[in-house]
Amino acid sequence: MSWLYLGIAILAEVIGTTALKASDGFAKLIPSLVVVVAYGASFYFLSLTLKVIPVGIAYAIWSGVGIVLIVLAGWWFFGQTIDKAGIVGILLIGAGVFVLNTFSQTGVH
Repeated sequence: MSWLYLGIAILAEVIGTTALKASDGFAKLIPSLVVVVAYGASFYFLSLTLKVIPVGIAYAIWSGVGIVLIVLAGWWFFGQTIDKAGIVGILLIGAGVFVLNTFSQTGVH
């Protein structure tokens, strides 16, 4: 169940960050409300995750997967581009999350 909570926390954080861009510096009401609700949900579900998964592992996965997804959301929703070096960096973050989750003895599997 803790992995499901972590997945929900990641998705909520990505929604919140996407809405943060759409809020135009909190000038638009609806996206601003989405930011508050999504970040609240993200931290709540992350806190549930931390009951089982060590904080370092959970945070690394939460932030790493979140970075990859928010880059995709920026491209999809806002037409933002990323150069080759950025793509390599994103792939390295994804690889790091994979290695941490697959081979580390630190986390709960």
